[in-house]
Amino acid sequence: MSILRIEEPTAEPPATPRRGRVAWALHHMRDSYVQIFAGQLLSGVVALGANVMMARALSPTGRGEVALMLQIVYLSTQVLLLGTERSFVAGFHGAAPAAAVRAYARLLVVPCTLGLFAVTTFVLLAPERYDPGPTLVALVASYAVVDAIILASRAVSLVIGRVHDFLRCRLIESVAVVAIMLALFFGHVTSPGVWVFAYLIAGAVPTGIYIAFWLRLPTTAAARPVTVAQRRLARREGLTLFPAAISNMAMLRVDRLALPILASTAGLGLYTSVATMTELLAWPLRAFADSRLGKWRAAHHDGGLRVRPLVIAAVVYTVVVAPILAAGIYVLIVPVFGARYAPAKEVVLPLVAAAGLYAISRVSLGVLVAKGHSGYVSAAEICGFAVSFVGYVLLIPHYGILGAAYGSLVGYGACLVFAIVVSRFAERGAAATPVPAEPARLAGETGVGRAP
Repeated sequence: MSILRIEEPTAEPPATPRRGRVAWALHHMRDSYVQIFAGQLLSGVVALGANVMMARALSPTGRGEVALMLQIVYLSTQVLLLGTERSFVAGFHGAAPAAAVRAYARLLVVPCTLGLFAVTTFVLLAPERYDPGPTLVALVASYAVVDAIILASRAVSLVIGRVHDFLRCRLIESVAVVAIMLALFFGHVTSPGVWVFAYLIAGAVPTGIYIAFWLRLPTTAAARPVTVAQRRLARREGLTLFPAAISNMAMLRVDRLALPILASTAGLGLYTSVATMTELLAWPLRAFADSRLGKWRAAHHDGGLRVRPLVIAAVVYTVVVAPILAAGIYVLIVPVFGARYAPAKEVVLPLVAAAGLYAISRVSLGVLVAKGHSGYVSAAEICGFAVSFVGYVLLIPHYGILGAAYGSLVGYGACLVFAIVVSRFAERGAAATPVPAEPARLAGETGVGRAP
């Protein structure tokens, strides 16, 4: 009997509800979307802290000069990437780390070379009144390259399934940014170029370390090889998405380029102090859409992509979070930034509303990318940029920073409406507009390049 009792299987204790909730939370914390959003949230908190320190250390004019240089960097970054950030994620899933890094490096060689030629030409031929000097031009150009590599490393981390590396890299970058900017703040440094250099050095060092680490990782048997056909498809689809990328960035940043021209650099400093915080509203949905591109494309191939629940969830998130964010920003402007920034209160509501519309459009456009309708995505982004640009030109001279805020609102709204309209056309013409063939089939290799 004792032997029988020993041989009887011992039932495991049932999982308690608490253990089940903990296991569920740990499982979802490993999701690429959660990790990408955590990195964005960390960057957002650091950006807010840096915004406060710059606002306290610099005058509104100096803060505006920093913002102007950063907007040029962000626009230049999109030119260097040529739209490949999303097409790379959609087409290279499962590639080996070293192969993915080298593949993206090859995609960046030509645009970076052309960018270097353009910068050299500008330094040599630009009129003196538009030339800030070779030092500042070199600073902005170097930071643009670094920022392009950072965004490329984000795409690579999604492809190779090592988003946790990207998150650690951003953590190191954030600590470095805070440390350097604290030194600048307590050192009473008032040169805008030095503050921009802090961003550059803090991002370049950890990103370079992790890229070197990925290049040394061994190739596993499960890793899928990278083919020439995959790179060509990523480049071709990227070029289709490039107008969308540049229009999106222009729609987000042209207001900050137009303000110093049509109003004043001081106005840009006031505007940026609020706009930097309202952008946080769109980050979760943008991270979600970017991290799900491969899965959505696979679901579309299998006929299981459900769009309506995604859009409804995006709308509910925006309706709930936007009022909370608006109230928080409105209350904290003067205590955080100082009395000099009190006029910025008037742009809180329109900028939060604009950020909400922009957030919803990220999900709608992400679905279009997954379905292979990159041309529609570019058309929607161009529409949003054109409407916002006209709004800036007409409204900023008369209403200053409030005109820029309402220009953003109508532009982001136009982008969302256009995305919804073209989605209907895409549904009707789905049979006539198939999703691009998978790279594996273009290359004649089974299993290569399939979306996750």
